[in-house]
Amino acid sequence: MSKSLTRSVAIALTAILTATSTVAPVATNAVAAKVQLEKKKMKIKQVTSPGGVTAWLVEEHSVPLVAMRFAFVGGSAQDPDGKAGTAHFITAMLDEGAGDLDASTFQERMEDIAMRMSFSQGRDSFYGNFQTLSENLDAAANLLTLAITKPRFEESAVERIRKQLIASLAFAAKNPNQVAGLAWSETAFPNHPYGRPAKGTPETVGAITPADLHAYRDRVFAKSNLKVAVVGDISEARLGTLLDEVFGGLAEKAELTGIADIQPSAGTIAVIEMPVPQSVAIFGAKGLARNDPDFVTAFVMNHILGGGGFASKLMEEVREKRGLAYSVYSYLQPYDSAAIFAGSVATKNEKLGESLDVIRAEIKQMAEQGPSQTELDNAKSYLTGSYALRFDTSAKIASQLLGIQQEDLGIDYVNTRNDQISAIILDDIKRVAKRLLKPDNLIIAVVGKPEGLDLKK
Repeated sequence: MSKSLTRSVAIALTAILTATSTVAPVATNAVAAKVQLEKKKMKIKQVTSPGGVTAWLVEEHSVPLVAMRFAFVGGSAQDPDGKAGTAHFITAMLDEGAGDLDASTFQERMEDIAMRMSFSQGRDSFYGNFQTLSENLDAAANLLTLAITKPRFEESAVERIRKQLIASLAFAAKNPNQVAGLAWSETAFPNHPYGRPAKGTPETVGAITPADLHAYRDRVFAKSNLKVAVVGDISEARLGTLLDEVFGGLAEKAELTGIADIQPSAGTIAVIEMPVPQSVAIFGAKGLARNDPDFVTAFVMNHILGGGGFASKLMEEVREKRGLAYSVYSYLQPYDSAAIFAGSVATKNEKLGESLDVIRAEIKQMAEQGPSQTELDNAKSYLTGSYALRFDTSAKIASQLLGIQQEDLGIDYVNTRNDQISAIILDDIKRVAKRLLKPDNLIIAVVGKPEGLDLKK
């Protein structure tokens, strides 16, 4: 999973922060969902296998499905120098044959038992996604085990996937949003793994060999940097054996390259000209680490500023009042070695400068004055009241539990999260807004043919 600065990153973090303390079937509307969720409390169990692999489990036997989400600390930040895109390459290769099964046979067996398996990478983690009918768990787990522990990375498959990846990069090079995301990262994090393109370049992808793929897997796929969440029709005892079946053959300790902490450079504007009728701008600056005591307060503040969709101040000022853009938003993204406050806007070339002026003004006003009590009350009501809709499938629940583990929020987070938000008062928001928001420090990356852009700001 690429972590170029797109809205998907903001949505993923919001999903973690909107975790619930309950489990329920899919509801037809918000009221029904809330009623159902209040009736059936979610019980999260920590299960440790005989071999020492730990996972969080929520048993749900009403539906014959098992969903697993897991992650290895690593991600694209662990790509070797000169071979950016290695982790992303592997995400496309793990179902291309494993053990004694070639790619075609492996995929046919997956299809025969209707299992789902996919992989993705972020800046700091390599993710696995697994789902199967409980009656096919043994066969599906065997395929997952082979993919993780015995991938083939055959030359013919590598070359076929390489062509697909390079074709995808050529397409992305014409996408203003993706180009702007890459430009922002390169500007914010020069000479750092976070500044490299997570999916690589045609040159770096072209240089990656099967040996590089094996070397990455050997270094990163290990028990010491593994987090697992499982939800569904499975007992604690069966999960214990499953964890050893799938992960027991991995190395005990990962061999990760240290990633230096870094802060985004400040007050820079980068413009990349592209002959398109609409310019895309990504803006951002230093954020807050997830373990910062002010992070949850900053999250609520940002919901009011730019994370709350049509209810946000940026959307109201930029779109509703002035009609400058169809969409504008902001978010917080804490990485392992950096943290950012960022956002994006897309508008007509001739309106880009004005749009950014309005965004800066709203950020400044929030920093200096904070929101109103009504805005805070509405944000808290929404954030605490909408959590039930985030957990309508086993797969979504597993994703949330994995995220909570990765952020080291504690197994009781689902029970304390709403209380943390409810306890925030207006003075908290004002203090944190002043601490976080520095409009003069914004790094801005623009792609298009913008007009009215003051490059001195």
